[in-house]
Amino acid sequence: MAIKRKQVKKDEETLINLATARTRLGMFFEENQKIILGVIGAIVLVVGGWFVYHNLIMQPKEERAMAQMWMAQVQFEQDSFSTALDNPGGGYSGFLKIISDYKGTKAANLSNYYAGISYLNLGNFDAALSFLNDFSPNGIIGPVMKHGALGDVYSELNQMDKAVDNYKKAAEASDNELLTPYYLKKLAMLYETQNDYAKALEIYKRIKSKYPNSNEALSIDKYIARAEAR
Repeated sequence: MAIKRKQVKKDEETLINLATARTRLGMFFEENQKIILGVIGAIVLVVGGWFVYHNLIMQPKEERAMAQMWMAQVQFEQDSFSTALDNPGGGYSGFLKIISDYKGTKAANLSNYYAGISYLNLGNFDAALSFLNDFSPNGIIGPVMKHGALGDVYSELNQMDKAVDNYKKAAEASDNELLTPYYLKKLAMLYETQNDYAKALEIYKRIKSKYPNSNEALSIDKYIARAEAR
């Protein structure tokens, strides 16, 4: 019986504690209801605003931008870089207009890369550098392409330290059978122009051993022999 009375007392204490907690919670809400409701309202506004922005504003804007960009991409693939930048024809926008008119979209971001490569091929290296720096790469290949292109631009600007740095980043961004040996070879050849044949030789041997099936490996022996002879 004593055990039963203790259990009843314990249950009563639990009920009292719960009632007290509910009372305190109610008092806290009454005292702070404006703040609490304000916070809840702010959360609702943020979530609702994001939904409206993403689904009703950005998504249609993205679709329009991608629809406009395809003709510029066609011109780019045909090496018509000036046309791709400004007036690809058919009433479609060039890369420069897409960047201006569709800020914040993936299409505008990608257009920065296309514009950078276009200006690189046109010999306008300062413009190429500006647009490539504005490009925000994603995925596995994006960083490789950005840093590889920046390496090319800095080489043309005779800023060899920055060229080396970017070729390194391009080669290290992804272990890609196609792109990694390509940029490794560019890096090695740049080292040769700086008379650093030891580093060039090391990279040539790396291409031969690690990427034997790459295009770069097909003729790598002559580069190894040239670096060894220095």
